[in-house]
Amino acid sequence: MNVLVWNEFRHEKENDVVADIYPEGIHGAIAEFLGEDHPTVKTATLDEEEHGLTDEVLNETDVLVWWGHKAHDEVSEEVAEKVKQRVLDGMGLVVLHSAHFSKPFKKLMGTSCDLKWREADDKERIWVVDPTHPITEGLGEYIDIEKEEMYGEHFDIPAPDELLFVSWFEGGEVFRSGATFRRGRGKIFYFRPGHETYPTYYHKEVQKVIKNGVKWAVNNETPTPIYGNAQPLETITKK
Repeated sequence: MNVLVWNEFRHEKENDVVADIYPEGIHGAIAEFLGEDHPTVKTATLDEEEHGLTDEVLNETDVLVWWGHKAHDEVSEEVAEKVKQRVLDGMGLVVLHSAHFSKPFKKLMGTSCDLKWREADDKERIWVVDPTHPITEGLGEYIDIEKEEMYGEHFDIPAPDELLFVSWFEGGEVFRSGATFRRGRGKIFYFRPGHETYPTYYHKEVQKVIKNGVKWAVNNETPTPIYGNAQPLETITKK
């Protein structure tokens, strides 16, 4: 399996707090723990040529993990469309935290993907609401995160194919924080936690969810549908 972790890599260059937490970038931290399970994990960032998402790179990628926040608008429409098409063709997509506003995710959802938010060091409790799903394998009833950014409902996404996690925040809000979608031949997993000023991606249970999500999102050589005018498989008797 070829996994690609994409990150804007802007906060780490502009904010000392983020740089101290993620000295190798958020993408570096995620790639490091994914590398424990997958020997081929690469990274790409916004300021690379074509945002590091050339046709060659995308065609080799089985699962793309996407983190973005402050520079969604800087992702070119052409690249965003290519990512969308690769998902429709079967590439898995794991969308993390504020990448709910990324161009590829919004294109695939067809909605605003807007929500409520607050940065106030809320405690977050992520409840597992589908304990039988492969992405929740190995977890307990819930995951506690000491401090996180709050996301609150209403989350303007289509009804998920599967709802896996619901978060409760210390300030009182709840949020659909783990959801799956299928688009074309591709599988999409959205997972909420991961604000850049908190060390969330070092949390072992958060890492477990993302690892499971990558494994789930890979396309296991499902058949490619054929559309349009079709010749009969059997002889049609003329009357």
